[in-house]
Amino acid sequence: MELHQAIDAYCERVGAAFWAEPLNAVSNGAFLIAAVVAFVLWRRAARGTSGPDVYALALIALVAVVGAGSFLFHTFAVRWAALADVIPIALFIHAYLLLALKRYLALSWGRAGLGLLAFLALSPLIGWMAQFPFGSSSSYVPAAAALYGVGGLAWRRDPTVGKSLIGIGALFSLSLAWRMADEPLCSVWPVGTHFMWHIFNAIVLFLLLRLLICRKPGYTGGSKQFQETSRTGSRIEKSNGSPF
Repeated sequence: MELHQAIDAYCERVGAAFWAEPLNAVSNGAFLIAAVVAFVLWRRAARGTSGPDVYALALIALVAVVGAGSFLFHTFAVRWAALADVIPIALFIHAYLLLALKRYLALSWGRAGLGLLAFLALSPLIGWMAQFPFGSSSSYVPAAAALYGVGGLAWRRDPTVGKSLIGIGALFSLSLAWRMADEPLCSVWPVGTHFMWHIFNAIVLFLLLRLLICRKPGYTGGSKQFQETSRTGSRIEKSNGSPF
């Protein structure tokens, strides 16, 4: 594979210049904003717990890396930059799913790991089946399915968590629609819609991080404790003036 081979995959790009995709490039700042706000929530939430949640912190850092990798791809637009774009996204999806199975469904690490392996095994099949009508966006359909699936399973144990995940899944589905609309609308909207995919995805990732932060490690009770920590997170978010 030629790592420096040019890639022209989005409506906004009409040349090989570094800033040929200005909206697609700059909109990645939304991921950095999401990471910064989530980090503030994480720091303040950590003061009321027995210790910092290192898993949530790692995912916050990964969201910042997602933004940086996507910026590289939409400026350099070559294969090595594409890898810098997709690898952090894949890491976030799989790491978050593992933690979701552990925390939201109260599975052991072993069973959560088996669930992740099942997701890895089924993802290619789901993506292949979703090629029509999702096209190049079909690779993200398994992630959407996981949000709905884990949300549905969590609903009986904790309706608050279940509803949150399903709501985030719906928002991610809307985000996918923006990604899919980029090429079809190119003739009437020359800048494309891919930048909206970035903005909506940043909101999705922030909401996932917020849910994880409000969900204390080792939590085994019902929805009451979650609602208490969630309200704490809401107060933190409000006092911080979060744009989300």
